[in-house]
Amino acid sequence: MQRRIKSLLALALLGVSATASAANNYPIVLVHGFLGFGPEQFTRSGFKYWGGFDDIAAHMRSHQGTHMVMAASVGSISSSWDRTAELYYQIKGGCVDYGDTHTARFQHVEERRPPGKCWAADPSNNPENYPIALYPAWDAQHPIHLLGHSQGGQTIRSLIQLLEQGSPHGDEGGGELYKGGKIGWVVSATTLSAPHDGTSLRDAIGSFAPFAMDWAALITRMADPADAAHPIPDLKLEQFGIRRVSNESSASYVARAMAAPVWNQDNFDSAQWEMGPDGAREFNKWVRTSPNVYYFSIANSATEAGAWCCNRTDRMLAPLQQSQYQYPREDMAPLTKPYAGEWIVPSLGRRGLGSYTQSAPDRVAVDSRWFRNDGVVNTISMRAPTGQPVIDYNGQAVRGVWNFLQEYKTYDHFDMLGWPRSGAKVYPIYDSVSAILYAL
Repeated sequence: MQRRIKSLLALALLGVSATASAANNYPIVLVHGFLGFGPEQFTRSGFKYWGGFDDIAAHMRSHQGTHMVMAASVGSISSSWDRTAELYYQIKGGCVDYGDTHTARFQHVEERRPPGKCWAADPSNNPENYPIALYPAWDAQHPIHLLGHSQGGQTIRSLIQLLEQGSPHGDEGGGELYKGGKIGWVVSATTLSAPHDGTSLRDAIGSFAPFAMDWAALITRMADPADAAHPIPDLKLEQFGIRRVSNESSASYVARAMAAPVWNQDNFDSAQWEMGPDGAREFNKWVRTSPNVYYFSIANSATEAGAWCCNRTDRMLAPLQQSQYQYPREDMAPLTKPYAGEWIVPSLGRRGLGSYTQSAPDRVAVDSRWFRNDGVVNTISMRAPTGQPVIDYNGQAVRGVWNFLQEYKTYDHFDMLGWPRSGAKVYPIYDSVSAILYAL
């Protein structure tokens, strides 16, 4: 209840009227983050990325009118480029095309159009029985709003870049996404908990691979404890020649997934690279803020400065604290709490997000400004990409700059999705964003 009141107060402070007349009713497409999943994943339990056992998308569809709100399903651990290609064809229809230059450059195992990743634009002409595309009418006359959580924020940014400017590699073999010139297809892009400048978690833990597999297994057990057959979701790695085989054991699938090129430390076409500060810096060099789009960002944090007592942090993990560092709140998700503080628990000698720094030459400097975090992403990284225009939103949205909405303090990375707690508690966040978008 306290969080709901805070959210409603924040909505009022932003100057957004809950009953404001809509200037548009364009569709909103929700894009999940790293190790996220689409609505097709946990159909038995009904657990959703957007809302957990509640349903943020369904709430948005019926809140103050009838709206088209769709949840996309893209690669769980893929690069933003690969996720962007999948997102484009999933919305518009057709078979995914990763681009021939890009595919050759980053040595994808499969051809640039791996089988199995197709969506039908016309339900009446679908002999292969493909899933139906989310919004085949999509073009400049039928634009959309994009909303991404975590890595979903990078994905929607790169989609806008490719739509408008095309591939930075030149000719990609004629793929429609890479031609550029698609101005006006996206009205707005909103990011929640997005690592615009990367997260220091990747460098702090050394490798995303074992962390990611453990994370995937924990999320799946939480989503559907009775599903012993598939405790790891389909990671959608067909572009690397890795397909989920029917009745395959989880151990076999994990072993093949762990062998994918996405985990190579020198693979610059991977989420594990792009979500680190150095990779994010390279990503931001070619993915720029479009002058044609309204950008909005929301930050959050779930750590507190160290104190000798009474700061509502988890004293079992951090009994002794230093005031210059950050420590996880006692109500932070158990999944990320061991990584959020001064030390990674139970590792010896590995600093967590709350104290990790690095100042090596030619690398992005990570200092005390990065300490505050939500268990996965540093709060400072969520505001906007460094060097790109940003303002504090005052009720009047500005196109071509990042309009920073607010920071939700005490909200961890998963609180922003409404899980494992009740999704209804975060409905006001999405109501406030929707009101802004429909008023543009």
